[in-house]
Amino acid sequence: MSEAPQPTTAAEKQSSARVLPALILAMLSFSVVQTAVVPILPSLAKELSVSASSVTWLMTANLLSAAVLTPLLGRFGDLRGRKPMLLISLAGLVAGSALAVSTHSFTWLVVARVLQGAGGGVLPLAISIVRDELPKHKVTGGVAAISASMGVGSGLGLVATGLLLEHWDYKSIFWMGLVFGLLAVALVAFRVPTDPVTDKEGGADPLGALTLAGWLSALLVAVSQGNHWGWTSNKTLGLFAVAAVVALVWGIIETKVAHPLVDMKMMARPAVAFTNVSGLLIGFGMYGSFMVISNFAQTPEKLTHYGFTASVLHAGIMLLPSAIGSMVAAPVGALLIARRGPRLPLVLGGVLGAVAMAYLAVRHGQEGDIYTASAIFGLGVGLAFAAMPAFINGAVPVEQSGIANGMNSVLRTVGGAIGTAVMAAILTGDTMKLPPQIPLSLPTLDAYKHAFWTAAVVCIVAGVVPFLIRGGTAAATATVAGGSAQQDSSPELVKTDA
Repeated sequence: MSEAPQPTTAAEKQSSARVLPALILAMLSFSVVQTAVVPILPSLAKELSVSASSVTWLMTANLLSAAVLTPLLGRFGDLRGRKPMLLISLAGLVAGSALAVSTHSFTWLVVARVLQGAGGGVLPLAISIVRDELPKHKVTGGVAAISASMGVGSGLGLVATGLLLEHWDYKSIFWMGLVFGLLAVALVAFRVPTDPVTDKEGGADPLGALTLAGWLSALLVAVSQGNHWGWTSNKTLGLFAVAAVVALVWGIIETKVAHPLVDMKMMARPAVAFTNVSGLLIGFGMYGSFMVISNFAQTPEKLTHYGFTASVLHAGIMLLPSAIGSMVAAPVGALLIARRGPRLPLVLGGVLGAVAMAYLAVRHGQEGDIYTASAIFGLGVGLAFAAMPAFINGAVPVEQSGIANGMNSVLRTVGGAIGTAVMAAILTGDTMKLPPQIPLSLPTLDAYKHAFWTAAVVCIVAGVVPFLIRGGTAAATATVAGGSAQQDSSPELVKTDA
């Protein structure tokens, strides 16, 4: 005898249709804004009359701000409600875009990028809202769609930058961020319901927040500026030392306070710890590969006998298949997670990323090679991004969902900063000898091959890491889909040692 239809089905459908598009747009808004300036940093240096080393602060400041604010906003969302913190996160994105549109000062543009970094809080907050608001059978798909949107937005941002610069100046990029941000604020305000506070007994941890910001700041500045200062310079080594010491102090603080910002026992769970390692490695591969492929495509072929002399728009279009691949990966990843658990898509993500980069290391003479590798890589990144929140949500209680996913997002950001720095070091470490009358420093083809192989190795390691997580199949799937298994002290969860 079949069961009678549940009376809440229509309401559940309405909730999904209202909430999920708003959260996806919010995620797209941040990811588009974050990567949009990457292809135009050299032209911005000329436009703003600053050095090539100084203009990189437009990316460093944004990464740093996102890394610091993402876990803070995620934790405050756990404590004070996800929707208010999501609106604050988007307000920072809007305020930064508005400031960038209105100023011609490099200093204020850096400040604007810091404000835009507040948008990094969207990912953990949106994932927590999906877990709270969507019907159980739609949580996996919703989380996968939001997480994969990060890869989609990153690819679209590169294309949109080239398209806008074909017709307008660089400020049009920030106008795009402003419009996207305002639309996201409106949709979140009117479509996302006010959620219940899930951790009423929790408290603030100002010292933990301060030390977390301290070691992340020291680490990211050292990584981002190491190529310009020199990796063995006193400033670089000093900042690495400060990061290590402050990180140790932060860890000690978090184990002693009554209400830690980050529960270190939660972070030490294999499902969380190893997923974070994969997040760092996938972030390395994604950001580093975007930078290398874009530079390779724009290399003047007549001078180097490789590359495609592509414009910013053309280079962005070559990376468009990565956005399409990530878009396809969201439903595919959700299906795999529902049937096999999150391990398989996370492994496939790393393997596909490695295949794409190895392919480019071997074949790179035709534009079709770039399109093919870009599509494969985007599919891999999308699968990995869809799987990581599933692993984490299956291992942590609902009231820690925001901070747990926030720390995973931070490590993706840190991985991205390390990836771009390492790739830049590889490319600048092996340059061609050009005639004195050509004031350019261009990498050799071997340098690009080494960069592609490096990304391939990092991605394959990311694909191996999930095998260190015990029981990453049905049990984790059940906890993700059910949403409350952690609260019930599920025997399956204990068994998986998650």
